Amino acid sequence: MKDELNWPVGDSTNHEPRTTNRQLSTDNQKYLIRLKRIGLISDTHGWLDEAVFHHFRDVDEIWHAGDFGSLDLASKLAAYKPLKAVYGNIDGPELRHLFPETLSWNCEDVKVAMIHIGGYPGKYSKEGKALIHQEKPGLFITGHSHILKIQYDKSFSCLHINPGAAGKQGWHKVCTLVRITIDQADIRDADIIEFNKNPGIGDGGEK
Repeated sequence: MKDELNWPVGDSTNHEPRTTNRQLSTDNQKYLIRLKRIGLISDTHGWLDEAVFHHFRDVDEIWHAGDFGSLDLASKLAAYKPLKAVYGNIDGPELRHLFPETLSWNCEDVKVAMIHIGGYPGKYSKEGKALIHQEKPGLFITGHSHILKIQYDKSFSCLHINPGAAGKQGWHKVCTLVRITIDQADIRDADIIEFNKNPGIGDGGEK
């Protein structure tokens, strides 16, 4: 398993990872506090709405939880913002060569683990539960279900996020994204974004 993957596809020279800084002054001492805005996306299945670029315009990184559906789509995301991702069950050899099945890394002071088919609290997949036991993340990201879910798991002291599906393929009735802020060890400001209601295919999705 690869610990971290930043895939520099396309011209990303104008999209270097950007850390937002705040300065607090107390008794003439200044403390620099770093935070990052993250855009979470999954299950695009080869279709990328222009709305994604609008909603992710102010994020520092994009994290994709698998089922890109095409190499071209992954390339467009990586050219727009720094990209971290795992492959999903529909992704072919090219994407599986570029991205791992599981990914773990530190964002600020939060340990993050990501897998496409990982389940959710109370119903983790075998692979998802093994990843949680191994990495002990504070943030666990999955895709696959096409159901947006944000849920804290007390048993693992871990926040689980599935951003739902941003593509047309599947049974979901609305495309979804999630934005979060990671501020040192704090995960906050979760924004749930809905767009392209009734995307039009409506069958063949995972359950």
